Amino acid sequence: MNTDQWLGVELRHLAALEAVARTGSFGRAARELGYTQSAVSQQIAQLERIIGHRLFHRPGGPRRVEPTEAGLLLLRHADAIVAQIDAARADMAALAEGAAGTLRVGIYQSVGARLLPALVRRFRAQWPRVGVRVREESAAADLLRLLEHGELDLTFADLPLREGPFEWAELLQDPYVLLVSARSELAELDSAPPLRDVAKLPLIGRRTTDEPERFVAGRVPELNVVFRTDDNGTLAALVAEDLGAAIEPRLIVDPRNRDVKMLPFGSRIPPRTLVLAWHRDRYRSQAAQAFVELAGELAEATG
Repeated sequence: MNTDQWLGVELRHLAALEAVARTGSFGRAARELGYTQSAVSQQIAQLERIIGHRLFHRPGGPRRVEPTEAGLLLLRHADAIVAQIDAARADMAALAEGAAGTLRVGIYQSVGARLLPALVRRFRAQWPRVGVRVREESAAADLLRLLEHGELDLTFADLPLREGPFEWAELLQDPYVLLVSARSELAELDSAPPLRDVAKLPLIGRRTTDEPERFVAGRVPELNVVFRTDDNGTLAALVAEDLGAAIEPRLIVDPRNRDVKMLPFGSRIPPRTLVLAWHRDRYRSQAAQAFVELAGELAEATG
């Protein structure tokens, strides 16, 4: 294969590849991209000539067009390339805005309630011309996808991160606790009971993460999860009413809530590691670096 041929691959070819694969139709892809169907067909044909492989099975009629093995392989690279272009565009915008721009930060609930208010207050005092725009998501995978595509400058996350162009600074080790109603008999304990006894309790779990359930489930026969929610307020209210217990990171628990009690597990469950992550290939402004440093200082005080 002539390597120079690959220099003929253009973004419009990759955009057509992604659109046809996602929609399953040359016609639908053309309407989405604002091209004619013949133009999309030509772009795919050009791309196939350049790389020397057929990219789609074309069954004809109303049946869905499906990528070949070569098409699936190229799609994975195309997605990474488009993500890099998105990140480059975000870099140019950040460079143009300078110190008077906007810092876009991804969070989830426990960070939003316990760390973010004080962090933003201190950051604004030092960087009064830089706005902070917060994006909250339930799943860390969603925040990392936004970071990879340049829609966030920084995001809070837990280790281990999924594979991707990420670097991070560790903020704190957040130990897991058993959260129980202050009215329950368990509230008389100083620490969580053995895991085999915890497994017998009615438990309230999370919808978007399998930790620490996966760790605990590997050490007991079965967990008795009776309800799942990603809302911290709902979880705390259910526990307060003694409708179930919950295995949660300490940071999500409001220390002012006297209706629940935290029972530490000690070293029986490894703590989660909270980090602040960024895209390693993107320009990171001085304001973003200052935000990371301030987060580390506050996390150390919180821990």
